[in-house]
Amino acid sequence: MSKSQLFVSLFLCLAIAAHADTLITISENTSSINGTVGSLDFQFNPGALVTQEATVTISNFTGGSFVGSASTTSPSVTGGPLPTAVTIANSGGFNDYFQGFQFGNALSFTLDFGGGAVNAPDGMSTSTSIFAFSTFSDAAGITPVLTSDPNGIAMTATVNLDGSVTESVFSSQVQVSPEPGSFSLSGGALALLGIGLAMYQRKASGLSA
Repeated sequence: MSKSQLFVSLFLCLAIAAHADTLITISENTSSINGTVGSLDFQFNPGALVTQEATVTISNFTGGSFVGSASTTSPSVTGGPLPTAVTIANSGGFNDYFQGFQFGNALSFTLDFGGGAVNAPDGMSTSTSIFAFSTFSDAAGITPVLTSDPNGIAMTATVNLDGSVTESVFSSQVQVSPEPGSFSLSGGALALLGIGLAMYQRKASGLSA
């Protein structure tokens, strides 16, 4: 292998290795229900067909206060209780984290999507995975609040078959802010590749002059 081929191979490896999790910040204005004792629900479930493994970690939770004990429906839910980070894997059919919550003026948290479905799509899976965040004005999780969805869903994030994540918002009070993730990191590595190649070509041209 020539030096130029080795140079290119090393930088391509850097570009591939830079692939990272997808991070999303969720913010919700809850000032209109400040003081209400309700509940929050977080789910991350696989599709009906072949679904590649993935996880979502809920962290950096701020705003309001949690009431009572959290309940989960699956051993795929680990960590917590919130505001300590909670991780939900998409294994099993229904993976849910539910907890009573007294709303303040606002709340926010970060979602970190990782695992093979995000970082290394296998090209063979046939179903996506869907994360859902829901808000209710009662502790039992029956009455939706601040959302147009009858099931209380404020927003969803779908892990697509190509590893991308698509958000959908059902509450006018929710803002979704994707953070720099796999695309920007891979793009940065590719930029380094371009710079390196340019430097190599200039050096090679000087040697041959």
